Amino acid sequence: MEEAMFWSKEGKKIRCNLCAFNCLLEDGQFGRCKLRYNNKNSLKIKNYGNIKDTKVQSIENIPMYHFFPGQDVFTVSTIGTNIDWIKKTTDKFDKIKKLKSEELVKTMNAKKIKLLAFNDYEPTMSFELIFKILRLAKRYNIKTMLVTNGFMSSEAIKKIGKYLDAVNVKIIASADKEFYKKYLNVDDVSPIFDSLKNFKKHRVFIEVSNTIIPEIGEDENSHSHLVDWIINNLDSSVPYHLMKFEPFGDFHEIPETPVELFEKFSFDAEKNGLRFVYVHDPYVAGYSTTYCYNCRFPLIERLGEAIVENRLDKDRCPSCGFKINLVIE
Repeated sequence: MEEAMFWSKEGKKIRCNLCAFNCLLEDGQFGRCKLRYNNKNSLKIKNYGNIKDTKVQSIENIPMYHFFPGQDVFTVSTIGTNIDWIKKTTDKFDKIKKLKSEELVKTMNAKKIKLLAFNDYEPTMSFELIFKILRLAKRYNIKTMLVTNGFMSSEAIKKIGKYLDAVNVKIIASADKEFYKKYLNVDDVSPIFDSLKNFKKHRVFIEVSNTIIPEIGEDENSHSHLVDWIINNLDSSVPYHLMKFEPFGDFHEIPETPVELFEKFSFDAEKNGLRFVYVHDPYVAGYSTTYCYNCRFPLIERLGEAIVENRLDKDRCPSCGFKINLVIE
């Protein structure tokens, strides 16, 4: 059994400090992630090194649109989560794989892939494994990214900050407080915003995703607040992805996100000042292309998640010379 990082003793109990929920555990008790538990006054990890799957895909599928656009990324799908969103699908996996950091790097070198992402469920729950891989990846000049729900402790972000290159923080229902409380068993959404500020502090490249859920997660005030917060606390050039909700699990009776809702939210995001707004729905025209904010020249045209043409001059617009917020090298 692997010993976990980020914990402290409190009397006869243990406090896990990995994520924002700070579970206080009695001997034999698991945290809400169902992976970390108190084993005789020591925090241990169940199924250390286990992952769901690995695959090679376009980085646009993460989604990351401004971080090495058009490049292939080796994606590791982890297990475990600390909020009830994914749990409403299933807690079971058909196949579990064991991942070793050295073998992962060898595989990537053999495939000549220099981008690595941790995605699916909540990668934070596999922190010790990811941290080990990130340090190794840095030595081989592999660029790394994390997809997270944002409920990470500042201590954990500080630990990986110098090894992590990019992050996509996936928000649900515009971080609406009532939605998180009612449907995800989360009383406080502020850790999401704290994490975003911490990633910025440690100079990690940031993109933000927001899944818009019809009927129960489409509050306009929450969306406006989220957009304003991003502009005022991060930057107006942070890429912002509006993601499509598709019915699943406990939410099978909720319809998928309609085009009209996407059009409204994307218009509001741009009107409020976000420069790079993307809509992940093929029926919403014009919101998969990256335009120059200064002159509206089409810089990167996409069809779905595939790049049709990249007209960038390094990180600048070839039409007006405007510098674009993206990473290409």
